[in-house]
Amino acid sequence: MAISSSLANPCLLAFPSNITVHTQSLSKPNIKLTIQTKQIDIATKCATMNSVTITETAPKKFQKVHPNSHPLTPVDFLERAATVYGDCPSILYNDTTYTWSETYERCLNLASSISSLGVKKGDVVSVLAPNIPSMYELHFAAPMAGAVLNTINIRLDARTISIILLHSESKLVFVDHQSCSLVLEAMSMIPSAVWSKRPILVYIDEEGEEEDETSFGGNKKGLFRHSYSDMLRGGNCEFKYVGPDSEWDPITLNYTSGTTSSPKGVLHCHRGAFAATISSLVNWSLTSESVFLWTLPMFHANGWSYAWAMAAVGGTNICLRHRVDADSIYQAIAKHGVTHFCGVPAVLNMLANDSTKTGQLRTPVHILTAGAPPPAAVLERIEWLGFRVTHGYGLTETGGLVVTCAWKPKWDKLPALERAALKARQGVRSVGFGGIDVVNKHTGKSVKRNGKTVGEIVLKGASLMLGYFKDPDGTSKCMTEDGWFYTGDIGVMHTDGYVEVKDRSKDIIICGGENISSVEVESVLYMHPAVNEVAVVAQPDKFWGETVCAFVSLKRGAEKPTEKEVREFCKERLPLYMVPRRVVFKEALPKTSTGKIQKFLLRDITRKLK
Repeated sequence: MAISSSLANPCLLAFPSNITVHTQSLSKPNIKLTIQTKQIDIATKCATMNSVTITETAPKKFQKVHPNSHPLTPVDFLERAATVYGDCPSILYNDTTYTWSETYERCLNLASSISSLGVKKGDVVSVLAPNIPSMYELHFAAPMAGAVLNTINIRLDARTISIILLHSESKLVFVDHQSCSLVLEAMSMIPSAVWSKRPILVYIDEEGEEEDETSFGGNKKGLFRHSYSDMLRGGNCEFKYVGPDSEWDPITLNYTSGTTSSPKGVLHCHRGAFAATISSLVNWSLTSESVFLWTLPMFHANGWSYAWAMAAVGGTNICLRHRVDADSIYQAIAKHGVTHFCGVPAVLNMLANDSTKTGQLRTPVHILTAGAPPPAAVLERIEWLGFRVTHGYGLTETGGLVVTCAWKPKWDKLPALERAALKARQGVRSVGFGGIDVVNKHTGKSVKRNGKTVGEIVLKGASLMLGYFKDPDGTSKCMTEDGWFYTGDIGVMHTDGYVEVKDRSKDIIICGGENISSVEVESVLYMHPAVNEVAVVAQPDKFWGETVCAFVSLKRGAEKPTEKEVREFCKERLPLYMVPRRVVFKEALPKTSTGKIQKFLLRDITRKLK
């Protein structure tokens, strides 16, 4: 008899008096008697029950009912934060401070105004803004109105933004004043015949800003019909926000960064966002005392779900408008007592190579990094400064980081470089995630756990996307019937069960039949004292098929080495076939808005090299 785990006491089974149990001579559990009692305590009857089979006719299967089926959603965290942490600071931005009670009221006002503009459940609401309070608030206000939140990368070009707005069928677009011209240009690219009913534009204004020809106050064409401040003032703080009918209802529509191809619309549900948020809290042990610096763009996978996570614990968000640099991070740490922030390895590299920072931090600051394996040399330097680095792994399709390098205390006793090498691994699945494996992409079978045999990384769990919006073929290619999501990332499984990403499948270099991991070559180049950033890609070769080409930017003030010197440096540390045939020096490497190096642009350059 199957018993639901939802029972208050799983050891206590409730039986009606008309259950008949029959004796059989079988090795499987069975007995023969008529049970007259209405309860059996398994804890005390376990010895007898091991030899019984029960045939029941009366009890019905436990049903999902309204009290136990309230949809899981991260939006509910905000109401709780207002109750528990109402007087505590939720957002610090320049000279402005909001409490959790104020943030909750502002989101209710905003949600009611969104609804009053005709936005219905399931409609898409877009936003183009940096990490300012309005961007944070819309993570709650949009779904509170029943809408699907679409955060758009503010560093995209007008053409790509026009494609996203058209593809998403956005009904309402919130636009920060710095992105007004960009959005107007994007809108002008869409013919009326293609898009007859264009979205309503809302201008995000801030106190004390100067009006220009594209601002709400100076908008002569009337394209921006509403302002953010007006929607807050005209809203209803008694608004009963619109919860999801089902936890499978969509909550966000995020577009991939386009490092390897055109952006795809990734649809996530309330349940998945909730699971991702809970995992993020456990991964990093955030509390109400945590002070989170928004160095990671919230438009990137909803800030890896930390927009919702900070509400769950009632911590403090430090919002930043301007582009993040080492100076602004160190200033925020000193001024606000920052305890946590996220960033791609480029941020770690920037902090490690900041020439003005010669001393160590007074108190440890935690960094969660992902996007590419951080070089061991950078990790060693950054930890000396006083940062505590946690390495994770995730994609837009996973709704945040679903794999983290869970640290073991015994590793603290290892030499610095060995610790850094362990920390460069991606790790194990998060507590709220289903599973991770490395498989042979042709057979689907797990590869050997030896840290050497490469395969494709596959994932499964609650926070995975519903699918690609309007792209069933693309969805079916990566989310297969065997229950796994195929990431396209190449990795190995170590003997201890920790996964390490070796490369994107497209970044593996095949030279004379040998598979070369660009990440391994990059990690060696990062050891060179003059190297600031590096990206290794394949260069077409008539004889070998492909050879290794390294693009390098140098540290400020460093003496420039020759191409030959860099190659000799690599020869001392790598097999000959992995040594770059070409080393190309550049002032800066092309990156996405989140700091990922755009290798496809570098591959284009290699085709023109002689």
